[in-house]
Amino acid sequence: MSKVELAKGVYWVGAIDWDLRYFHGYVTQRGSSYNSYLIVDEKVALIDTVKAPFVPELLSRIKEIIDLDKIDYLVSLHVENDHAGGIPAVLAACPNARLITSAPAGIKGLEAHFGPLEADLIKTGDILNLGTKSLHFVQTPMLHWPDNTMAFLPENGILFSSDAFGQHYASGIRFADEAPHEKLFHEAAKYYANIVMPYGAQTLKALDVAAKLAPKIIAPAHGLIWRDAKNIKQIAACYADWGAYKTKEKAVVVYDTMWGSTAQMATAITQAFIDNNIPVEKMALQQNHMSDVVVEMLEAKYAAIGSPTLNNNILPTVAAFLSYIKGLTPQGRVGLAFGSYGWSGQSPAQIQKAMQEMGWQTPLAPFKLVYRPKTEDLSSLQEAVKKLIE
Repeated sequence: MSKVELAKGVYWVGAIDWDLRYFHGYVTQRGSSYNSYLIVDEKVALIDTVKAPFVPELLSRIKEIIDLDKIDYLVSLHVENDHAGGIPAVLAACPNARLITSAPAGIKGLEAHFGPLEADLIKTGDILNLGTKSLHFVQTPMLHWPDNTMAFLPENGILFSSDAFGQHYASGIRFADEAPHEKLFHEAAKYYANIVMPYGAQTLKALDVAAKLAPKIIAPAHGLIWRDAKNIKQIAACYADWGAYKTKEKAVVVYDTMWGSTAQMATAITQAFIDNNIPVEKMALQQNHMSDVVVEMLEAKYAAIGSPTLNNNILPTVAAFLSYIKGLTPQGRVGLAFGSYGWSGQSPAQIQKAMQEMGWQTPLAPFKLVYRPKTEDLSSLQEAVKKLIE
């Protein structure tokens, strides 16, 4: 793939990672991209680098446009290695480039990775003049690291949004309006659910920034570039809802099972939601990765989580899932804990405790059954779901 022009003198020069399948604990079935952007004006600025192994790909694209010694600034918006990992090699290849990063978190993070560095430090409100174009910086801490920064190019209406509005999406196309709509927004939701969800307040602040700037193009650090006004409006609306932890009348039933008893309970719960006109997803953790489950939970009001009891505890798959979603802190949920057991039966209470620690409503007692559920047991469970909805 060659470089891609976003506007006159503004180019995507990043790298495509077709083979990436795991990132930050979640599966990335569609790979990813590491987006780097080149602005050519009286002064030349490169925004972010790429993951270190992809530096040759980055440099080859830059050389299609300009000699490497013509780059005046290397702007680091985020210190994570998928964006900043190539900084040492890029600085070595671009001898006249001056490093620019945020203070204090940006320089602190970069030096923790690479040792002492010479850099110009920027903060919110600072402007880097490139000639006829200029970069305006806005720090967006904890979206999703302390150093995250956005840069706005007002002359072209381009917002370089760092990790906000991204997707893990390897593709031969570069613009969101060229992608299948459902696939694109699924990947955007998965990215938000698994990376950005804990930072709802910071998301809403960043949206305020973006709204005031009114960008015509949003160029994220991963995935496809938003340039269609309708798509920009829709992804902004999604981020507003997700950042406010808004939910819909939707349910997710998550479980693992040893000998099928808890699976029968999960099936009965799923049917109860269907019977009460609540859209529902039934997701067994043996067949579904927890990062895919989290996408379905992003907007779901109801979460039923089940596990049999093993050694006085929760099955390891369910315990790992609970640990994962605790870190993501989904808020405003209504939970139901359930599970079968043989002689001790601690797991449903442990699941409910985890739900309560996340601040979820748990209006019903944990539902547990001994060994194989009887027909009347499953009927009682379905009545419990009806009460939960009411």
